[in-house]
Amino acid sequence: MTSSRIAGAPAVKGTPAGKESQALTGILLKIASVCVMMGMSSFIKASDGVPAGEIVFFRSFFAIFPIVLYLGWKGELAGALQTSNLGGHAVRALVGVTSMGLSFYGLTKLPLPEAVSIGYGAPLLTVVLGAFLLHETVRLYRWSAVVVGMAGVLTITVPQLTLFSEPGTTNPVAAWGALATLTSTVFTAFAMIQVRRLVRTERTPTIVIYFSTTAALLGLLTIPFGWVVPSGRETLFLVLAGFFGGVGQILLTQCYRYADTSTIAPFEYTSMLLSLAIGIFIFGETPTASTLIGAAIVIAAGTFIIYREHRLGLERARVRKVMTPQG
Repeated sequence: MTSSRIAGAPAVKGTPAGKESQALTGILLKIASVCVMMGMSSFIKASDGVPAGEIVFFRSFFAIFPIVLYLGWKGELAGALQTSNLGGHAVRALVGVTSMGLSFYGLTKLPLPEAVSIGYGAPLLTVVLGAFLLHETVRLYRWSAVVVGMAGVLTITVPQLTLFSEPGTTNPVAAWGALATLTSTVFTAFAMIQVRRLVRTERTPTIVIYFSTTAALLGLLTIPFGWVVPSGRETLFLVLAGFFGGVGQILLTQCYRYADTSTIAPFEYTSMLLSLAIGIFIFGETPTASTLIGAAIVIAAGTFIIYREHRLGLERARVRKVMTPQG
């Protein structure tokens, strides 16, 4: 009996083996993007003392270089600035930059695992905003998962807030960091909704270029609010944060070309393991019990939503197959 595929030969796209190979490529690209983005977050965290607006500029400006090089290599740079929705890009930039600034402030004031865990609330809030702003159908299962997931976010956040603690038992700086990070998840969710609106008429390169360019310009506008002259070490970290951010964005875009969202999305949670390792071994941070418990709750809720979407996708595919006339 001969094998249906020669050993060592590349899998053919469309065959089961080809689909498995493509899915694995997508997963590996997703994990690579998570690792690179965690590197970006680590460089930003190590730049404590640099104002958030200044960090936004460095993160956005130096991200443009790898993005432009990649788009040029792909032949997608020509016409990347052509748009029929300049206002939509402006809204995306304003919301995204606000989210970015709050998130960066939180990163410099909170232990890395806590900042990452609170950030997991953004996809959950996107489900809520999608229901109200885009009129997407959200049923009981997803509403339940969102409520549970947000309870996990609060489990992490509330112990940091002085309002809910005994005097002298919390760090006011960490409290502001937790509040800023929590607020950033709301703006991140709005940014995700705006991107969903933009992709209906705009190409991905256009969205990426406009956001990075506008975010850098908005970052420059914060100079009057007190930029500092970073040290050589801080400058290196900020430049690397921008470069890593651009590379991570490219990897994230590419991973969805190879596999479905439901296949790739769960691997976002590898960032929790990375943040724990980086926090412990690089920044000397010991995660609290509330952080670990809250992160577990949020991850479980997010995974349930992903699983539910995967099952609904399979059901819709079966319905389409039944309704399609057979030749």
